[in-house]
Amino acid sequence: MHVKLVRLLSHPLLKCQQGLTCSRLQYWRRYASAEAERKPLRRATMGSWQMHDYGGPDALTFSSTARVPRIHSPNEVLVEIHAASVNPIDVLMTKGYGKDILNIMRGKTSPISTAAEFPLVFGRDFSGVIAQKGKAVRNYKIGDEVWGTLGGQKQGSHAQFAVADLNEISKKPKSLSHTDAASIPYVAATTWAALVQVGELNSQNTQGKRILVHGASGGIGTFAIQLLKSWGGHVTAICGTDGVDLVHELRADAVIDYKTQDPKSELLQMEKFDLIYDPLGKEKTGYSIDFLENWKGGKFVTIASPLLPETDSHGLLPGALKWGADLGLNILKGFREGKNYRVAFFMPNGKALGTIASMVDEKQIKPVVEKVFSFEEVPEAYEKVGQLHGRGKTVICVKT
Repeated sequence: MHVKLVRLLSHPLLKCQQGLTCSRLQYWRRYASAEAERKPLRRATMGSWQMHDYGGPDALTFSSTARVPRIHSPNEVLVEIHAASVNPIDVLMTKGYGKDILNIMRGKTSPISTAAEFPLVFGRDFSGVIAQKGKAVRNYKIGDEVWGTLGGQKQGSHAQFAVADLNEISKKPKSLSHTDAASIPYVAATTWAALVQVGELNSQNTQGKRILVHGASGGIGTFAIQLLKSWGGHVTAICGTDGVDLVHELRADAVIDYKTQDPKSELLQMEKFDLIYDPLGKEKTGYSIDFLENWKGGKFVTIASPLLPETDSHGLLPGALKWGADLGLNILKGFREGKNYRVAFFMPNGKALGTIASMVDEKQIKPVVEKVFSFEEVPEAYEKVGQLHGRGKTVICVKT
């Protein structure tokens, strides 16, 4: 180190262009800072909630000696998790939901190679601080506060550290705590995929459009209402009695209480819709697609695709074929009536999260957190989310 310091202090770059000598101390500090970013993390183990076999939330176990994940790509960052949320998809995944397709995405395709598949860590969204970064990461530095959402095939955020790709993160909203921030990324990325990428709505074309939102008081619904209202949409929301006040507070234009009202009767009295957003899979029973505008580009968008359940039940190829056939029938039916039936899938989207972070800081979108659990209470958080009918999000405080 002494030799390296001597060489640095005598380096010709220490001469300024004007011929003056720059501060050698300042130069050394910049060099040392750059070196520190490349140093390995001091700790090798972490706390993590893991699953060693599918068995539902009761099969979750805590390990205090799990290995801290390593960066393998120059575009990755290691994030120290401060808070994460629990989503219904996490509860389903503890029961093996989507395991065949997800194992292909993980590169673990052998049906008998359980050792390669486990242990699994669940949790999709998070808020935290960058602890390490890959060589190609330019727009973030160690210590930056970020939020993000991880792909379903990756080890998750219900741990003290997680590795994320650049397309999975953005800077955290400055106005939010980590706990509040962790409630947004998964529902934001899911809704962005449904409404923007598939539904073709955006800040420029949503003004005055009529949108029906199912499951309006849940995590996805509460975010969708806020996004659509910030873009000038007219939102009709369907929820249960205990969610009506919340949905009104989020500025929904009309609210249907499915527990005390008949939604179909109420919808028959309304103008038809330009888009229907269904996070719950209601359309399996023909629930609302008839209330779309005919021959005017009306779109029914669902994120409750049966692809994963079909492949779980029937095997990878037969399940995919069955799903494709059912999807084709729904699309053809929509074409005959001048409507578009579309399926959206959750996709990490760091660019969208950056846009949403700005909207949060501008008070256009706010977090809707129903309950916060400690890191030691993760199984209780899963139990609560598994009961469904949440009013907003359930969050885990990982670092206190």
